[in-house]
Amino acid sequence: MTIKLYGITMSTCTAKVLACLHEHGAEFELVPVNLQNGEHKQPAFLAKNPFGQIPALEDGHLTLFESRAISAYVAEKFKGSGCDLLRSQNPKEAAVVKTWMEVESQQFSPAISPIFYQSIIVPILYGGTPNQTIIDESSVKLGKVLDVYEKKLNSSKYLAGDFYSLADLHHLTYIYYLMKTPYGKLINERPRVKAWWEDISSRPAFKKVAAGLTLGDKN
Repeated sequence: MTIKLYGITMSTCTAKVLACLHEHGAEFELVPVNLQNGEHKQPAFLAKNPFGQIPALEDGHLTLFESRAISAYVAEKFKGSGCDLLRSQNPKEAAVVKTWMEVESQQFSPAISPIFYQSIIVPILYGGTPNQTIIDESSVKLGKVLDVYEKKLNSSKYLAGDFYSLADLHHLTYIYYLMKTPYGKLINERPRVKAWWEDISSRPAFKKVAAGLTLGDKN
């Protein structure tokens, strides 16, 4: 039975899972969810994710939501093909991967998401004016996180070691959108972070996903 992923390609969270699926060459069906019509708030979708947020995944009788949990499931299910994103065969490496996945979730994401929301979502989807105070405050927070990354990447090619993992993949979509804004300088000002970003964003699996991350593109 083919995996079904419910979401939209321009969503940072949906695209995160898509990148993971492509890394493994997994067969799946992307089922679009019409957010404008409120499909994600209807009973059929709420049965998959009671919080009414994309993405959601169905694999037979299993239903999952939350993009990080979904991508971890995909990485474990298909670990025999493609890139070993969890390093599950090596407990020490796996522990380091989980550590940096937590860093992404607890440090990086809370700092970058307000910049994304104010710079991309507010003006494009709502026609509003970005709150520059929120952007500036979040830029300072993000800069401090990236300073830690810059130091870490001096000793390894990727965040968890000299191997690509979910710890890196989970950063892709937010940084991709950040690079469409003036605040991409936060990446470019740090040479090791910039080199890391150029490396992970050049992977064939992510290139397939990037084509759908169209928010902020100029017509």
